[in-house]
Order: sequence, then structure tokens, then C-alpha cells
Amino acid sequence: MTDITLLIVDDHPVVRDGLRGMFAATGSGFRVLGEASDGVEAVALALRLDPDVVLMDLRMPGGNGVDAIAELARRGARSRVLVLTTYDTDTDTLPAIEAGATGYLLKDAPREELFGAVRAAAEGRTVLSPAVASRLVTAVRAPATGAEGGALSARESEILALVAKGTANRAIAAELFISEATVKTHLTHIYGKLGVKDRAAAVATGYDRGILGRS
Repeated sequence: MTDITLLIVDDHPVVRDGLRGMFAATGSGFRVLGEASDGVEAVALALRLDPDVVLMDLRMPGGNGVDAIAELARRGARSRVLVLTTYDTDTDTLPAIEAGATGYLLKDAPREELFGAVRAAAEGRTVLSPAVASRLVTAVRAPATGAEGGALSARESEILALVAKGTANRAIAAELFISEATVKTHLTHIYGKLGVKDRAAAVATGYDRGILGRS
């Protein structure tokens, strides 16, 4: 199996060293391609090194993480961004996810949880720490009961359930024997009915409204 390649972005050298050592200690499965100390450097290195996953801190002098995430999305970077930070406030989590982060994890996460999150991010699956997921539910609760409304169709509920499992659009299309474009159309309708803007918020709202059961 090919190693998952990583770029570590954090303004504290001791944190970068610790993460590099942690991934190296696994023996296989991960390979750190480089390190960056701010968002500007992160964008340049990510575009040059093309890692599978960028581990991104948020608050850094010289270029913050949210701006870097948005710039990577604008530049069409292949890399998935997994936020790894100390902060779980609304002013940090929501902008990062809206900018295009695949996942959001706190630095106090256990080692195995971090490894699992990196693997999931590399596959394009959404990864959220419990605290962040809870905040997303709170953030989307008001819009979810607003004017958008409308019950999900059986097909839309089926697709949302697959999204909640971390299934990518292409895999959803294959499983349901529909085109990927049709999946995207269904997702647009789901977002509209739930009053959300992205997959992570749709899943959080789905749990909150009981569409996916209760988390």
C-alpha cells in the first residue's frame, strides 16, 4: 500500500517536530514531505510537493490557516486539508470548513484518532472532532428550521446517509447506479432543504433533525 504523504503546517517548531516523529514512529503508512511555519509558505509547498494531506494549524503569524485553505481551494490543489489546532471556537471552525477544509481535529486528540483522521482525509471523507461537530449542529440549527425547509426525498435521505458514512460522490454514484452529476444535483437540493452550504454541515443537521438518527 502506498504511503499517505503529508505536509505539516504549524508556527511552533516543537509541534512540527513532534508530529513528524509521531508519523515516522508508525513505521509505515505515512510519509512527511515537508513542513511550513505559516499559511503563505504552506500554499507554496503544497502546490510544489502535492501531498495527499495538509495538516494545517489556524492561527499563525505571517499567514493564517483559513486564508491558506481558501487559496489552495482557489488554486485547485489536490491536497486535502485537515485542520489540527488548539481552537474550537465558532470564529475558527466555521470559516475553516467553509474555506474548504476536509476535516477539523483538536491537538489533544489521541494518536490513533489523528492517524485515522489523516487516512479518512486522504480518502476525501469528512472528519470532525466531537466538539466541532457539536458546534456545527448549533450553527446550522437556526437555518435548518427556516424558510428553506422541505422534507428530503427517499433518494436524498439515502444519499445523505452515505455522505454521513464518508462516502465520496463517485462511490455514491456507483453504489446507487446513477451518475456523479446526478449525485451533485441531489446534494444541491439537500443543502437547500437543510439550509446548509457543505457536506459536513448537512450531516450535522441531518443528525440534529433526526434524519440520520441521533448522534
